[in-house]
Amino acid sequence: MTLEDGRDTLLKFPCDFPIKVMGRSGIGLRDLVIEIISRHVSQLSSRAVTSRTSRHGNYVSITAVVPATSQRQLDDIYRELTACDAVIIAI
Repeated sequence: MTLEDGRDTLLKFPCDFPIKVMGRSGIGLRDLVIEIISRHVSQLSSRAVTSRTSRHGNYVSITAVVPATSQRQLDDIYRELTACDAVIIAI
């Protein structure tokens, strides 16, 4: 599939797309991730967001399965997540 800007993508929209975020635990990362994604997704179910703490409790990983409608929407979510100081990595 080719996007409006000429880039190729393997995704067919709309689709459910998992976004994974990692950061330090104890800073409310889950709520922050939900807040950021909710600015770009009209309906984000609380069941669509799961979290897992690292073995030693220093880090937390968040997985949010979002109803993606376009590559632009996903790009905007990733830009905002990676600009957030609390986020170490978003994939």
